[in-house]
Order: sequence, then structure tokens, then C-alpha cells
Amino acid sequence: MEPRQQGLLETEPLREVDEDMVSEVDLNNSVTDEEREEMTNELIKLEEEIATLRQVLASKEKRHSDLKQKLGITPLSELRQNFTRSWNDMQSSTVYKKTSETLSTAGQKTSAAFNNLGTAITRKFGDMRNSPSFKSFEEKVETTVSTIKSKVSPGAGGNFEEVLSSAANASSQDTPTNNLSEAGERPC
Repeated sequence: MEPRQQGLLETEPLREVDEDMVSEVDLNNSVTDEEREEMTNELIKLEEEIATLRQVLASKEKRHSDLKQKLGITPLSELRQNFTRSWNDMQSSTVYKKTSETLSTAGQKTSAAFNNLGTAITRKFGDMRNSPSFKSFEEKVETTVSTIKSKVSPGAGGNFEEVLSSAANASSQDTPTNNLSEAGERPC
């Protein structure tokens, strides 16, 4: 047989006798009665000190509240002051300054882009106004207006309804239209 090794790690499993010894150890007996009494007294003193500190804190909180009330400091004014302080702190931060600069640059570039777009649209409208189809439309409108003016003038003797119907007839002769059936329906 091998000799039994002594130390922390034993190679042999526990025997029943060892298990019985472990179960008989009373952990509460590790403190003497005198030590137990000292600990109990210390615990009582700590609980008394905690109660006293709670009373002192409550008294100081009441005094704090009374002073605020006398000074006119309300929760709303405190909130406003905290908000103002936080806003000022945020505005002085480098992140805010960089973001503000970036947004300012983006706004300037956007404004320039809209300005260029407006210029381009104006130029396109100018080109469209000079086109032959717009000129033709403009001439038809001028003709219709002059016809209406001549028929409405005092020497013509016509009333306004006759002028409108004659203008409508004149413009319908210039543009093609669909013929309507007697029932008022469009042909399919």
C-alpha cells in the first residue's frame, strides 16, 4: 500500500467518521459570550445613532424647505434655473458648437441651391414664353379680349351675355372639340 499523503489534498475519499465530525461542529460557538454581549451593545448603539441621524436629517430638510419658502424659491423657479444652467452648459460644449457650425453651413448651401433652382426655373419660363406655341396662345387670348372689348363698348349695343356667347363661339371654331350626342353623353 502507498503511504497516506498529508496536506490539503488527500487522495482518499471521506469516511463516515469524517462526515460525522463535520456535522457536529457548531459555528455559533466560535464567539464567546463576552464577545456576543459586546456585539449586541454595539448593534444597539448603531441603531440609536441611525435613528438620531434620521431625526437630524428630517429637521435639516424642514429648515431647508422653510428657507426656500422665505426666499421665494419655488420648484418651478428651481427647474427654470436648472434648465437655464444646463442650456448654457450645452451651448458652451464643443459638440454643440461643431453641430451648430455644420448646420449653418448646410443652411447656406441649401439656400444657394434653392437660389440656383429659382434662377433656372425663371430662365425656363422665359424660354417657354418665347416659344412659338406660347406666342400662338397669346395671340388667341389677345384676339378674344379685343373681340370682347369691341362688343362691350358703348357704341356696339350688345349686352355682356351676347359678348360671352360670341367669344365662346369664336374660340370653339379655333379649337377642335368632340361632338356630343343628343343625350349629352360622349361617344365611346
